[in-house]
Amino acid sequence: MHIEFHGADREVTGSCHLLEYRGTRILVDCGLYQGGRELDEENRRPLGFDPGTIDFLLLTHAHLDHCGRIPMLPAAGFRGEIVTTSATRELARLVMLDSAHLQEEEAERRARQASRHHGRQQAPSPLYTTLDALNCLDFFGRTAEYGRPLELTEGIRVTFHDAGHILGSASPLVELGQGAERRRILFSGDLGYNGRAILRDPQVPAEADVVVMETTYGDRRHKALGPSLEELYGAIGDTLERGGDVVIPSFALERTQEVLYYLREGVEHRRLPRNLPVFLDSPMAISATEIFRRHPECYDAETLGLFQEGRDPFALPRLHFTRDTAASMALNQVEGGAVIMAGSGMCTGGRVRHHLKHHLWRAESAVVFVGYAAQGTLARRIIDGARAVRIFGEEIPVRARIHTIGGFSAHADSDELLAWHRRIARPRQTFLVHGEPEAMHAFARRLGDTEVIMPELHSRYALGTR
Repeated sequence: MHIEFHGADREVTGSCHLLEYRGTRILVDCGLYQGGRELDEENRRPLGFDPGTIDFLLLTHAHLDHCGRIPMLPAAGFRGEIVTTSATRELARLVMLDSAHLQEEEAERRARQASRHHGRQQAPSPLYTTLDALNCLDFFGRTAEYGRPLELTEGIRVTFHDAGHILGSASPLVELGQGAERRRILFSGDLGYNGRAILRDPQVPAEADVVVMETTYGDRRHKALGPSLEELYGAIGDTLERGGDVVIPSFALERTQEVLYYLREGVEHRRLPRNLPVFLDSPMAISATEIFRRHPECYDAETLGLFQEGRDPFALPRLHFTRDTAASMALNQVEGGAVIMAGSGMCTGGRVRHHLKHHLWRAESAVVFVGYAAQGTLARRIIDGARAVRIFGEEIPVRARIHTIGGFSAHADSDELLAWHRRIARPRQTFLVHGEPEAMHAFARRLGDTEVIMPELHSRYALGTR
């Protein structure tokens, strides 16, 4: 009975953990590393395990840093079953196909650059193609329902608990063995916070022997939602008065829908102009919003009530969806008085980089960050105060006003993480993952009667009997 760690170990992206019990091997997530060139190279290194030996893959949710390396697995021999919730299954398909498309586009761009050097540089191939992403969908098998145990094989069962992070997100509890040998290993996945819009609060089982938990915000508390909304409405209002546009780099899953929810409330409560043009320039976010409407099993009571009344919680009077490239490029002609939401949230890809190139140098404009930005990402460099950033090979001065609003995070903060852990009856071991070292150490100091371990990449631990 062992556990191995193959990603998000003392860093925030690339989640990937492996359980082994009596010859059965269970992978929990297989995500991409996201950030700068060094992390791009990390995605190309050996996974640390043989995909052909994996029997099951439990997917906690559809964010790229949790599912983004799954398309690489079948070509490497994976023939196991992928188990997740219905909503995650739909969203993961969307995310992985979008990632494959971006991989192919980036490979083509680098190939063009290499050709300009008369073939003296070897352009890297994409990590995977659209065909790879489509092929991995064949391995999605049974669908997990919140709170209902699912037997994987004899002596092994899993129960998915609502993590409240994004639509369909879950904390899987894996039960191995029986009697004195029985062990319960709980994987937090990424945890949401209590009282947020759209989704229910995170749930946690009463007992677990071993906990593997995220610590993204293990060293800090979020701003309260009320002041965060005031800051959002204020940033938009001030920018409109200056005659500028507001660019919001936004994660397509959950963050986009949450910001749309609060923009609608701002218009309804007259905090924002009713005629405010809002452009959602992200084909994936548009599709994700459509998927949201198909999964009421994930909603909190208030959001479910809006739908039952026939009201769309994400609709605004002047909301425009821009799916095609031509419509996206036309937004460059919009000057003064619009909100442009585009992916990705960390500015590592997608259309937001075009909008940043067009607006960062404009003193009248503003960029509003509403989510986490990992080290090495373009978003983090801007947030940390860079005077200029390189986008598409061009040095762009940063003159726009930069706002960082923490109250919209989809992750639990340090207090909420601690409260979640304390609801579990004294776990014997707690493995801290998915966090930067400073956050992990700060959170570890707050934990009580449990052995705390911060695993290194590709480390392996025995899980003894009780």
